[in-house]
Amino acid sequence: MSATKTGLRVAVVGGGWAGCAAAVELVHKGAQVTLFEAARTLGGRARGVEVQGKMLDNGQHILLGAYADTMKLMRRVGVDPDAALLRLPLQMRYPAGSGGMDFVAPRLPAPWHMVVALVRAQGLRREDKLALARFTSSARWMRWGLNDDVPVSVLLERFDQTERLIRLMWRPLCLAALNTPLERASANVFLAVLRDSLGAKRAASDMLIPRLELGALFPQAAARHIEAEGGAVRLGAKVGALARVGAGWEVQAGDNRESFDAVVLATPPTQSAALLAPAGETAIAGQIGAFEYEPISTCYLQYDEKLRLPLPFCALMDAPRDERFGQFVFDRGQLDANQAGLLAVVVSAAGAAAALGQDALAAAVAAQLAGAFRQPALAAPLWSRVITDKRATFACTPGLARPGNATSLPGLVLAGDYTASDYPATLESAVRSGQGAAAAILAYARLPRENSSLSHAAGGPATGSVE
Repeated sequence: MSATKTGLRVAVVGGGWAGCAAAVELVHKGAQVTLFEAARTLGGRARGVEVQGKMLDNGQHILLGAYADTMKLMRRVGVDPDAALLRLPLQMRYPAGSGGMDFVAPRLPAPWHMVVALVRAQGLRREDKLALARFTSSARWMRWGLNDDVPVSVLLERFDQTERLIRLMWRPLCLAALNTPLERASANVFLAVLRDSLGAKRAASDMLIPRLELGALFPQAAARHIEAEGGAVRLGAKVGALARVGAGWEVQAGDNRESFDAVVLATPPTQSAALLAPAGETAIAGQIGAFEYEPISTCYLQYDEKLRLPLPFCALMDAPRDERFGQFVFDRGQLDANQAGLLAVVVSAAGAAAALGQDALAAAVAAQLAGAFRQPALAAPLWSRVITDKRATFACTPGLARPGNATSLPGLVLAGDYTASDYPATLESAVRSGQGAAAAILAYARLPRENSSLSHAAGGPATGSVE
């Protein structure tokens, strides 16, 4: 059922997950929304692309059962998470005989799922298990946070984590979650992720792997929902300038200029900085313009359709100096029957790997798989494709100052996974930020316009986190 229309005209600039979340929330509250996206498809850095006639993701993702806001929003736009996602218990499993570990949380109430998983874990020595138990116990006591943020490597050293446990669990988890090496990654953000995985209720700690390509998982359904509610979605419409005009905003996309009451700026940090500075918000523009970034590469390898890995996804023993770059491999055929024989290998913090070039990286990854699974045929895929996003995420470093939703400009807010949150750059943080931006816009609209400012409407420096 459509909400009562408020007459509030809002431009959402950027059609990634944050922008789509903001637009869905705004139309749900009755606003008249126009969503601008420079590309021809929605989704931003989490979208589908066509490769060899198949719709694949521009990067493989795993969600957590704790991503409640993302699940709720998917349902609102007509996507059933139970059908769209493969739900697996929390796990870290390596190919048999590769020298790794096998850690699986059984479907028991917390904290027994972790206790039993630790007792049953294969490939960990007694000292490794004691170190893991000691760490999780101490983290709970610290309420999963530090007063003074430090690199993850320092945190692990403080709690005497073993070299093997760091190599097999902490390092791959940190790379997967923060896309930042242990030596540079924020301990507080890492602890927040662990809180909602190792330290959460069993269902919240589940790992959810998309069966659908990422565009179909939410952005495409969001666009249909926005248009059904009377909003507009404009693809191929790059916004080049924002200008405060009277009590509202003028948005320039190409040769077209349109007027709105408010704007949600949901573009990546570099693009947002370029739009904010000329509009008068130089402080935030400078802040986000100074962010550093980490790349992610996803290597797709197509084999005979009869190929099937022992598990839907496995961890891999990476060793960049030996050109073993992959950290996780996904059997896409176990997620979608139309992708039988297709493997996706993820390389986080992929600077060194991406420097090899596509063909060399694909060959190195294929050789790594052949060794890990003891199947020489894996060294010779039928075809391969590497997709590298050089600015996949901001470098999630200790104490990094991230802006909230609010700006100093009346009626203009930010949305994106880079905004203030205790989470790293994830789909959930993007969704939460989009929802926070929508709430700030609606609060701003309720104030007397002559005395209003967005920071007051948002109750101070709003953040994208609902935790």
